[in-house]
Amino acid sequence: MSASRSTAASRPRAIHTAREKFAGVLLIALSASAFGAMAIFARFAYAAGADVYGLLAVRFVLAAGALALAMRLRGVGLPPWRRVLALAAMGGIGYVGQSFCFFTALNHAQASLVALLLYLYPLFVTILAAVFLKERLSTASVTALVLCSVGAGLTVGGGQGSALGIALGLASAAIYSVYIIVGARLTAGVNPLATTTVVCAAAAVVYVAAGLLRTGAGVPPQFPQSLAGWLALLAIALLSTVLAILAFFAGLQRLGAARASMLSTLEPVVTVALAALVLGEHVGLTQALGGGLILAGVLWLTQKGGGSQEVQQN
Repeated sequence: MSASRSTAASRPRAIHTAREKFAGVLLIALSASAFGAMAIFARFAYAAGADVYGLLAVRFVLAAGALALAMRLRGVGLPPWRRVLALAAMGGIGYVGQSFCFFTALNHAQASLVALLLYLYPLFVTILAAVFLKERLSTASVTALVLCSVGAGLTVGGGQGSALGIALGLASAAIYSVYIIVGARLTAGVNPLATTTVVCAAAAVVYVAAGLLRTGAGVPPQFPQSLAGWLALLAIALLSTVLAILAFFAGLQRLGAARASMLSTLEPVVTVALAALVLGEHVGLTQALGGGLILAGVLWLTQKGGGSQEVQQN
């Protein structure tokens, strides 16, 4: 009798766990899709007359405001001021540099190519951790290194973009990897929502200041000249930044870092698919094969426990 009661009692818990995991999968898929669509929205904003300074200033101002509101509604407080200043430096330098390189690269290369190059960052994290943190390179790490290196070569060779666009795409991945290595230490023990809010607020301050300086120099930032362009810009700030980040952290709580990281590889797939469907970009066999090898390397690295992908903040 007691055994049957125990079995009956465990069924609701099992159902609840299954539902939580399914919800986690949907949340990470939503996050990855929103992040993946960001490059497409950026192309529409650029076509409407925006430049990288205007786009990123609006993105981070709106995102910081929305995230601060989310903090208030959830009762999340700021960490000690010393930690706030460290996070602000991380956002004002690392996140600003990464976002500038990524969004500028979109003006000089295919959105699909830039997205796939950015996804080399887990590999760069592994290399940096081995060089500076003296972490041992495992067999899985070396295998991923080979897969991603070959994949990057095929992706660049099969994609369309200038040397500047390719260099900026690689720089975006490299800066992001440093950002993650530093962030892994600075964000320890800090609520992820508070971390993201401080980082976005610092980036907003930098881009607004840059806009004011450029205005004083006679080259003010450019904003969209059409409703469609402003809608694309709002989508970057609210969908591809705020919603994407909140959905990722909600999914992370339900699935854990390893599964969330593996599902996040959907992001460049979404970008490549939307670039082909919406922008009419041609994805050749060579580029598709290269992108597949990069994703295979990232998945292999994540599954075997190598690399750091706990920071998801594109």
